Amino acid sequence: MIEKSKGQKTANTQVVEITDRDVLYEDNHLIAINKRAGDIVQVDETGDKPLDEKVKTYLAKKYNKPNGAFLGVVHRLDRPVSGVILFAKTSKALDRINAMFKGREMKKTYWAVVRNKPVPEAGNLVHWLVKNPQKNVTKAFDKEVQGSLRSELNYKLIGELNGYYLIEVDPITGRPHQIRVQLSTLDCPIVGDNKYGYPRGSLKKSICLHAKRLRFVHPIKKEPIDIVAPLPKDGFWEKFEIFAE
Repeated sequence: MIEKSKGQKTANTQVVEITDRDVLYEDNHLIAINKRAGDIVQVDETGDKPLDEKVKTYLAKKYNKPNGAFLGVVHRLDRPVSGVILFAKTSKALDRINAMFKGREMKKTYWAVVRNKPVPEAGNLVHWLVKNPQKNVTKAFDKEVQGSLRSELNYKLIGELNGYYLIEVDPITGRPHQIRVQLSTLDCPIVGDNKYGYPRGSLKKSICLHAKRLRFVHPIKKEPIDIVAPLPKDGFWEKFEIFAE
């Protein structure tokens, strides 16, 4: 992982379109993409082309739809985070998947790399989070405060490699920056995440947090779906694949 000092700006990156290699799962109702770190899911103030637009372009070309393709955003990943992200291709699937996320029926698993060994090595974290939208930063509190949202996750240490520790995280809630800020309360800021305590940022607009797996019952077919996103091949991340089941 290429790191940068605080305050160092990152050069604009060229738009990389979606190809078949980025698709982890697709049927008539859903499509799952292995998101690259640095991609935004939906348009923001940067004006960079968002991932949902890239996927729409991919689907329109693949299925020869000159008027464009329908695509519904059902969840998001932070810009510097990589991994599996699911979109709906029909309004029926969109409504049902939204309800499943709201009902916590989607089983999400993340991998995070940190420099400090977590103590204890496994556990459950509960905090109340308050996001500052102006600064785009979230603060964790041990008790409920005004405007806070309860946040819960389970974590466990699953490996160590060259002084870096790999943590598996199963979030129970889905709050903005939840995993990033809750791991920082263990004195385990994610590698590259200087927003939450890591000393250096990344030249690749990335942090070592990867949405590794998404499991759910298909909203239309009623079949179990298990989607796994390979780790980024950047000379650093893929070394941790030795810890995959």
